[in-house]
Amino acid sequence: MNTIQNLKLAVLIDAENVPYANIKGMFEEITKYGTPTTKRIYTDWTSPRVSNWKKVLLENAITPIQQYSYTKGKNATDSAMIIDAMDILYSGKVDGFCIVSSDSDFTRLATRLREAGMKVIGIGEKKTPIPFITACDKFIYFEILEKEDNSTNNVTPKKATSDNNEEKVLAKPKESLSKIDKRLVSLIRNSVNDLGDEDGWAFLGDLGNIILKKQPDFDPRNYGFSKMLPLIKSLDSFIVDERETGKANIKHVYVKNRH
Repeated sequence: MNTIQNLKLAVLIDAENVPYANIKGMFEEITKYGTPTTKRIYTDWTSPRVSNWKKVLLENAITPIQQYSYTKGKNATDSAMIIDAMDILYSGKVDGFCIVSSDSDFTRLATRLREAGMKVIGIGEKKTPIPFITACDKFIYFEILEKEDNSTNNVTPKKATSDNNEEKVLAKPKESLSKIDKRLVSLIRNSVNDLGDEDGWAFLGDLGNIILKKQPDFDPRNYGFSKMLPLIKSLDSFIVDERETGKANIKHVYVKNRH
């Protein structure tokens, strides 16, 4: 669900608060939203505990920024990342930032960047505190990216439609539908009500946008679905109408609450 236009992005990584595994998958995810024109990673590179990062830096052309740990037990990267972020902001060379961390200390930075008109994408683990998540335009969990590595082992073909469209292959939901709780259904229902026309129909693209504004970490992949549409179709609370337009049989999808 791409709600952010193609952007020039500054990617700033807190190596002390994110895993080094699947960084390549992370950058593939970032390219859905824009081009990472700046890629920097921060930590004390003299520490042996970050040795596993070095290969990752070379493979992904990330610039390491040395930040000594002046005080034991303190995260040394926070101030360096914040200073660099403000320098990049005032350079006027980017449209948005991707802050890669699970640390709530970057909440104020994300808020300040958005105040300046920047789009802010956060990436971190599920342990990330809520304040940092809600300070971003969109927040993506590392755990999602890890699961996508194995998605090719869990696919079922979708039957070809009667209009001879090419068959599509969708990933099977890897998690139980029990994860789809009443709060999620209520979020979708309320959003359909907010957008619905006189007959209660809401355009799926607009629905995805407003849900993301209300809950920045919303992602169908959190519930085992690759896209928004199969998630909606799995729920009995909604009616889906796929309407063909006159041009190239393009379908516009609308959603309505089932009363």
